[in-house]
Amino acid sequence: MQLASAVDPQLADLSNKLIYSAMVVYTLAMFAHMIEWTFGSKGAVAVRSKVQAGTLGERVATAEKKARKVTVTVAGAGGGTTTLTRTAVAGEGATVVTSGRGVEEEDGPGAAGTNERADLAGRIAVSLTVLGAALHAGGIVARGLSVSRWPWGNMYEFSCAFAFAMTAAYLVLLAAKKNVRWLGLPVVLAGLLTLGIATTVLYTDSEQLVPALHSPWLAIHVSTAIFCGGAFYAAFIATLLYLGKDSFDKRMAAGLTTGPLGTSASIWRRLPAASTFDKLSYRINALVFPLWTFTIIAGAIWAEAAWGKYWEWDPKETWSFITWVAYACYLHARATAGWKGRKAAYLALAAFACWLFNYYGVNIFVTGKHSYAGI
Repeated sequence: MQLASAVDPQLADLSNKLIYSAMVVYTLAMFAHMIEWTFGSKGAVAVRSKVQAGTLGERVATAEKKARKVTVTVAGAGGGTTTLTRTAVAGEGATVVTSGRGVEEEDGPGAAGTNERADLAGRIAVSLTVLGAALHAGGIVARGLSVSRWPWGNMYEFSCAFAFAMTAAYLVLLAAKKNVRWLGLPVVLAGLLTLGIATTVLYTDSEQLVPALHSPWLAIHVSTAIFCGGAFYAAFIATLLYLGKDSFDKRMAAGLTTGPLGTSASIWRRLPAASTFDKLSYRINALVFPLWTFTIIAGAIWAEAAWGKYWEWDPKETWSFITWVAYACYLHARATAGWKGRKAAYLALAAFACWLFNYYGVNIFVTGKHSYAGI
C-alpha cells in the first residue's frame, strides 16, 4: 500500500469548508471596504516640522524671534498656494495646519484626515481580510494534506492558491506600513470572483496527480506562476485605477461633476494621483517580468523531464510565450520609446489579457498536454 496515494476524505471536506468560510469573511470585508470608499472624507492635515533655517519642504517658513509673526506659504492641492500668518514658537519651529495638500499627506482610504466612521470601517475590513486569509490558507493546507502533495495540481487548486497570493501580497504591503488600504476593495473583490469561479466551474475532487506531474518542478514552476499571476493582477488593478483617475482629472478640468462611469467624484478625489498608479504598474511589471521568464524556463525543464522535449508549441507553452512577448513590448516601450500614460496603460492591459486567456481560456477551451484534470 502506498500511503502517498491515499486520499483523506475528512481533510478534503475540511478544506472545502474552510474555503467557503473564507469566502463569507471576504464578502463581509468587501462590504466594509465599500463603506469606507463611499463615506470616507479627507480632512485637514496637520504638518509638523522643525523650522531650522526656515525649511518646510521648499523653505516655506521662517521663525527667527520669539512671538514674532511669520508668513508661511504652502502648496495647495490644485497647484496654487495658501498663505497663512501665525505666531511662531520661539527658536524651534511651528505647526502649520492647512486645508491644502501638505507635503506629508497621503491619499486614499486610510490616509490622514479620513472620516472616523469610514476609518473604522476600513480597519474592520482589514481585520476581516486577515481572518479570511487565515481560513483561506487553512483550506489550501488541508487540501494538500488530504493527498500528501503540493496543493496546486489542477486548476481549482491553482485558483485557490492564486486568490490567496493576491490577498497575502496586499496584507504584506499593509504590514510594511504602506498606505495601500485603497487596494483592499479591488483585491478582495478579485479574490472572491476567483474563488467563486473555482468552486462553481473549476472544482475538482481531491485526488492524486498523473505520474508525469509527480516532480519537484511542480512546487517550483507552479508556485512561481502563482506569484507572477498575483503580481500581474496587482499591476492590472493599478493600470485600471490610473485610467479612471486620469479620466476623472480631465472631467474635473472640463467642469464636470461626476467621475468615470458616473461614479461619485468624492471617491476619485480620495485616491492617489494618476501618476502614482502609472508608476506603480510599471514597477510591478518590471520587477516580476524576470520571474515570469524563469517560470517559462522552469516549465520547459519540467516538460523535458516529463515528456522528453523542452518545447512542443503546446497551446499553454505558446500562450505563455505570447504573454512574455506582450510584457516585453510593454517594458521596451516604457524604457526606450518613453511611453507613459494612456498608451503604456493600453499595452499593459493587452499583456494582462494575454495572461488571463492563458490562465482560463487555454485550460478550459483548448485541449493540450497542459489541460487540467476535472475541467
